Amino acid sequence: MKKSLLFFFLLFCIGTKLTFSQTVIKPTQKGNGFTNLNNTRNDTLRNSGEIKVKLSGKTKYTDYKIFSHKRDTSYIDTTLTIQKDYKFNYLRTDNFELLGFHNQGQTFTNLGYNFSNLQLFPDIGFSAKQFSYLDIDEIKYYEVPTPTTEITYRTGLQQGQVLDAIFTLNFSRRLNVSLSYKGIRSLGAYRRSLASHGNFRGTFHYRTKENQYEIRGHLTTQDFFNQESGGLPQTEIEKFQNNDPNFETRARLDVNLTDAENKFDGNRMYLEHSYKILSSKDSISNKDFSNLKIGHVFTNETKKYSFIQPSNSVIFGNTTDSGASENEAKHKFSNHEFNLEFNSKYVLGKFKAKINLTNYSYGYDSILNSNSSLSKRKLEGNAISVGADWNAKVKNFQLNATGNLSPGSGRLSGTFLKGEALYKKDSLFEVKGSLLISSKSPNFNTLLHQSKFDDYNWQNDSFSNVNTRDLGFDLQSKWLNGSVNFTNIDNYTYFDENNKPQQFSNQITYLKVKANREFRYKKFALDNTVMYQNVSSGSSVFRVPEFVTRNTLYYQDYWFKGKPMLVNIGATFKYFTKYKMNAYNPLLAEFTLQNTQEIGFPTVDVFFNAQVRRTRLFFKIENVTSKFGPKNYFSAPNYPYRDFTIRFGLVWNWFI
Repeated sequence: MKKSLLFFFLLFCIGTKLTFSQTVIKPTQKGNGFTNLNNTRNDTLRNSGEIKVKLSGKTKYTDYKIFSHKRDTSYIDTTLTIQKDYKFNYLRTDNFELLGFHNQGQTFTNLGYNFSNLQLFPDIGFSAKQFSYLDIDEIKYYEVPTPTTEITYRTGLQQGQVLDAIFTLNFSRRLNVSLSYKGIRSLGAYRRSLASHGNFRGTFHYRTKENQYEIRGHLTTQDFFNQESGGLPQTEIEKFQNNDPNFETRARLDVNLTDAENKFDGNRMYLEHSYKILSSKDSISNKDFSNLKIGHVFTNETKKYSFIQPSNSVIFGNTTDSGASENEAKHKFSNHEFNLEFNSKYVLGKFKAKINLTNYSYGYDSILNSNSSLSKRKLEGNAISVGADWNAKVKNFQLNATGNLSPGSGRLSGTFLKGEALYKKDSLFEVKGSLLISSKSPNFNTLLHQSKFDDYNWQNDSFSNVNTRDLGFDLQSKWLNGSVNFTNIDNYTYFDENNKPQQFSNQITYLKVKANREFRYKKFALDNTVMYQNVSSGSSVFRVPEFVTRNTLYYQDYWFKGKPMLVNIGATFKYFTKYKMNAYNPLLAEFTLQNTQEIGFPTVDVFFNAQVRRTRLFFKIENVTSKFGPKNYFSAPNYPYRDFTIRFGLVWNWFI
């Protein structure tokens, strides 16, 4: 709550400053979204403490830019498409390969895995709590000619709501600041399923007039609190599956845990800046060597996880409490990267050499279980790693490569290499091939874990690096979108049926094929996404459904005279084949193996979406078939998926 008040206070202060010191022009509307804003500012000057804006020319939607961490550019999009419906959820991403628990703000079960975004260094773990966590590469930066705001609202379950507010403005063409806050409080239909999350992001980027010096950075504060029910006991599952009318109100069902909760917090400061020693205007730029640039990247991040249950529980076994005042697992990570970048015809493009100085610590402040035989409370260390990035273009081919090597024998030792080749033929199609090779330590919670519960204390000094190799192909075209990934994993690390971390002695061989195609006929469309998966080696520990499909039939058209409203009406069918889905352990905040239950079921969601100017309205009825179909839908063993639920929300953009 304090963070949300701080965010809105800053928003009020900036808005007040703009109100009293700027001349503003309201945007005009045309078509699906705005296409131009007349009389926008070209520059911003400071005089006597006020901001004076010089207005001239025209503003187009392409002037409202969004930059990714890799500096790819997109634009603020106010249109309504079926992809917007797929992304209208708490994560704000297409969650085709995820299966949510019944309440938004809870965790997700993976229906498929993606290894293209592996990092060089290990993480704290507790991965079930990090689906909502925004990493460095998920932070967006902006450049806008006028102050811009986006508000996303969605109703919660039983009680509560989700609100995601983004505000950004340019103080000049070269200086942008943005503030964002996403908060959720949703009670849930079952007992002990409250979710309360807060996610603050603040970004800035600045460049000098000749782009000689550039700096950008962000601050994030993220906290995720969940009550944990432990799922339903078997007697309550029978009532659920038998559709007992006395328990249609799900809060009447008993749960396994009555006073358990877990919490995950994260804070990060990221700063990246560079200075161009030689620019393209230098005479040398037309020769062999140009755009020499030195840079520095600083990252400082802290993550904390804790599980609290005052009473004892037969689910987790016996306890021996040492009386420690705090049971948090803490992870601190600090990294300095120094780099040298240049352009040269000898490398066919751009080359960057870099060196990283890294320091980490993970562990606990004290011994939590006096009966444990752990010899360490913390894992600490530092490392020096070297690497390089390469970007080149040869005719219609774009070539990219990045690599890092961290030598030594510590927990930070490892290698990372990723290369890709992209071929684009005008607007017809785009083909990309990629290769990733990674070797890094397992997450820290598999190496060291403490708890007052006797069975949840371990220290695994003998675990080896997890070695991953992923070969991928991707096709984007007007006829078909598809991807193929072939992955091999050595020393795959997982949690077994006894909730203990293990390393698989054999190799995991995983194939994933995914395809998407939309068919249109007049005002109707059928959007289809199908994913096939096969684990030819290691299926006893690496488990995924063989088929996952999503099919959406919808109608889209403008309504009323003058076409003021675009509507999008239809239904989405999603299904995945039965498999031995992993179980959720709320103490570990991880998924573990189980061999007793196979889960796989279809769902149907009906939606009515509409766009009025720059506002998109979303109305959805989720899991319609649960009213009359069998009660076989579970997000994980003992955790029923959501019942028939009505949701409403909107996304609203405005431009001052």
